[in-house]
Amino acid sequence: MLQSKAIEQIVNSFRTDYVFTYRDLGFPPEYSANAIRKLNRMADTGAIQRLSKGRFYKPKQTMFGNLKPSQQEVVKDLLEKEGKMVGYLTGVSIWGQLGLTTQISNIIEIGVKVKKNNTRRGMYSIRFVLQANQISKNNIPLLQLLDSIKNIKRIPDSTPDNSYNRIREIIKSLDEKSIDSMIKLALKYNPMTRAIVGAITEDLFGEERASVLRDTLNPITVYKVGLTKKVVSTKNFRII
Repeated sequence: MLQSKAIEQIVNSFRTDYVFTYRDLGFPPEYSANAIRKLNRMADTGAIQRLSKGRFYKPKQTMFGNLKPSQQEVVKDLLEKEGKMVGYLTGVSIWGQLGLTTQISNIIEIGVKVKKNNTRRGMYSIRFVLQANQISKNNIPLLQLLDSIKNIKRIPDSTPDNSYNRIREIIKSLDEKSIDSMIKLALKYNPMTRAIVGAITEDLFGEERASVLRDTLNPITVYKVGLTKKVVSTKNFRII
């Protein structure tokens, strides 16, 4: 009974939206079975919500009903291990944050350095996308931006023209160090991505700044992105 009350007190101290397992309660291993049973009972009574097997959260209550945890919270254990970033959110959830789409999805995409099998967690399908660059807290925003460029043709509720213009504005707002880092990271992306980054870089910062990307591309390849002529000002990257 004392342990049961202690579990309730610990759970009540958690913030809403926080996803937790029995390990987050801080009890010694010999109490794990009791802790799991108690959490499942709390979920059955509605005191907490079950996200997926062994994972729970306290929903934030609003006048429109209970809110589910953020996608970042749902997969936080897949993004960081022992203080080191091993993955990052990408795809639709990030496109919304970047102002590229208003749509939401129950598919969570995670960029990773090492291949992983897709999985499910509650209502969410989790897909892993290989990233050739090293992943760090500092470069994740740039990787998310480059992933968006790579997938510019499949951004929902948008057009390649609109997405290109929005991405151009984001790159325009970057500081000098971030621009250099973006170009370096882009070198490990596919040719179409390098071409788009190169075209935007040349448009904003000049041909010399973009030359490192242009030199990696086949001089006769045409990249069919679906952009209109009024959007791309340079012909050096053969984007249409």
